[in-house]
Amino acid sequence: MKIAVLFPKIFDFPFTYKSEIAEILKPGDFVKAPFGTSEITGVVWPHHQKTQKKFKIKKISRKLNVTKLNTSMINFISWFSKYNLVPLGMTLKMCLLNKEVVEKDFKEEFKKYRIKSIKNKFLLNNEQKKSLAFIRSVGQNYSVTVLEGITGSGKTLVYFKRIKDLIEKNFQALILLPEIALTSQFSQKFKEYFGVPPAIWHSKTSKKDKSIIWKGAKEGNIKIVIGARSSLFLPFKNLGIIIVDEEHDASYKQDEGVSYNARDMAITRASLENIPINLVTSIPSIETYNNIINKKYNITKLSKRYKEALLPSVEIINLHSEILDKNCWIAKTTINKVNIYLKKGDQILFFLNRRGYAPFVICKKCGYKFNCPNCAVNLNFHKKINKLLCHYCGHKSSLSRDCKDNKKCDYIFCGPGIERIFAELKKIYPNKKIEIFSSDTLKKSESTSELLNKVEKNKIDILVGTQLLSKGFHFPKLNCIVVVDSDFTSHGYDLRSAEKNVQLYHQLSGRAGREGKISSIFFQTYTPDDEILLNISKNNPHLFLKKELSLRKEKKLPPFYRLISLIISGKSEEMIMKFAINIKSKIPPIKEVNILGPVLAPITKIRKKFRCRILIKHPKNLFMQKYLSESLNKIKIIPGIKLEVDVDPINFS
Repeated sequence: MKIAVLFPKIFDFPFTYKSEIAEILKPGDFVKAPFGTSEITGVVWPHHQKTQKKFKIKKISRKLNVTKLNTSMINFISWFSKYNLVPLGMTLKMCLLNKEVVEKDFKEEFKKYRIKSIKNKFLLNNEQKKSLAFIRSVGQNYSVTVLEGITGSGKTLVYFKRIKDLIEKNFQALILLPEIALTSQFSQKFKEYFGVPPAIWHSKTSKKDKSIIWKGAKEGNIKIVIGARSSLFLPFKNLGIIIVDEEHDASYKQDEGVSYNARDMAITRASLENIPINLVTSIPSIETYNNIINKKYNITKLSKRYKEALLPSVEIINLHSEILDKNCWIAKTTINKVNIYLKKGDQILFFLNRRGYAPFVICKKCGYKFNCPNCAVNLNFHKKINKLLCHYCGHKSSLSRDCKDNKKCDYIFCGPGIERIFAELKKIYPNKKIEIFSSDTLKKSESTSELLNKVEKNKIDILVGTQLLSKGFHFPKLNCIVVVDSDFTSHGYDLRSAEKNVQLYHQLSGRAGREGKISSIFFQTYTPDDEILLNISKNNPHLFLKKELSLRKEKKLPPFYRLISLIISGKSEEMIMKFAINIKSKIPPIKEVNILGPVLAPITKIRKKFRCRILIKHPKNLFMQKYLSESLNKIKIIPGIKLEVDVDPINFS
């Protein structure tokens, strides 16, 4: 009997085998089969690859003792592959554990995740009860419901209650979070509610824990998984609901390796599983907002904060009216405002979305600018490690160079990073406890927990942080936020920059005043009349979304049209442009499809590879991937060239 077997490799098709084992093999069964010189794990696939070639058919070695992939998961793998133009085998690989399945039993380990009974000590207010009733009324079949609530309104508690309903009926739940750093505080909230620690899945989860969670999800022994993007590929036995928290967050888009948008893929998986999905947000993404308007998505809203707390008042500090001391970035007016809150014992957050000490360094004498030797970007100076660092390839170099007069260069540190703001604050407030909160300082999950614990117990007076701090954290004593540099200018290649800024600063303002105290957010700026800043200060994001949607429609941009980006990279600029022109010539002309480029990418070189881009813009009702796949299959990738396909791109650098 001929059997199609798909392997977790780069091939876009299953291979044909024969089976002489006693058990009847069905689609979704895991098997071991010879492949090349070794024996590897594969999945029995429902469709054979048509071929004219004659070849010797090998035998399947054995069936593995693991519950088979269900039909909905097979359909999801197939759809993901076609939509994102990712080989079928590579998509399967994302559902396994290092190309393998987990046969070992973990009965003892599962016990710690077993939810016994949930104490009903968390009471909902009337608004939360209405939202929960609405979400329940939608039912257990596929539907998309947006739970929109201002920051601090208790959205998490509403969906925890809904998950509780479903796990009591023996269903499983997946909660997607946009950032690993969020899981620490979220885990505590989860444990308080469900009485057990959560099963957490992300890139830093240990191999052993991943094995336990994979097997627990597969057999239904673990009811709830909290995870980053990759948890979407876990093969749940009886998935009943998917929650996408902070659905608007750009971190759901994976740009490296296999490109995909986890939020959009989660919606598709819910559709194929025929289960509900909740998108949770304080400001919907443009795509979600458009689907709400078109009645494709249901919506329920929470308009009041916990303890009836007000959102922070917004004040714009015009830096043109301030005299800043040399190498200082914080205005005296700002310090006076901050002092009022410090006297009350409140915590302060100074926000700047730039890591390190200074974004770039030049020599005052010879004008030399420190650039990355591998990438077409500046090197950032990080004072803590006393190194120049590339934020793209990780290249490090010392700040040491001989100038034209054979003496050392005289350095000018241009612009501030958070380390520089930290140093300035240390001078202003020598007796205050000040900490930096960024991806550089939070390399380990223990340090994240430790820092969050200090903040919650009011052992830190001033935090200096990047956008990581805007995402879902609850700091009871934080009542004053200072945005050090309110520069909303786009780099000219990001069509979503306005949307991202409105979402970021709305989220950020929501970190303050969460316990009902008076709070403020101060924006230092040289552009006090900037439209985005005024939008934020009015605190009515829906006005912005409405206007932005109208603009996108006029310009034929997402969500009204779709984009597919082709990124070609290689060692020679001439070679990649020539290859890109060849690709463009192979794509058939289709009505209303615009093929833009090829042009050199805004960041021309990364990791010693030159880069150029082709952008395909097409109507929503056209499945362009079909035509593009046919065209790309005709192209032979020449040595030294890499071609990446990014469907629905968010990053255009």
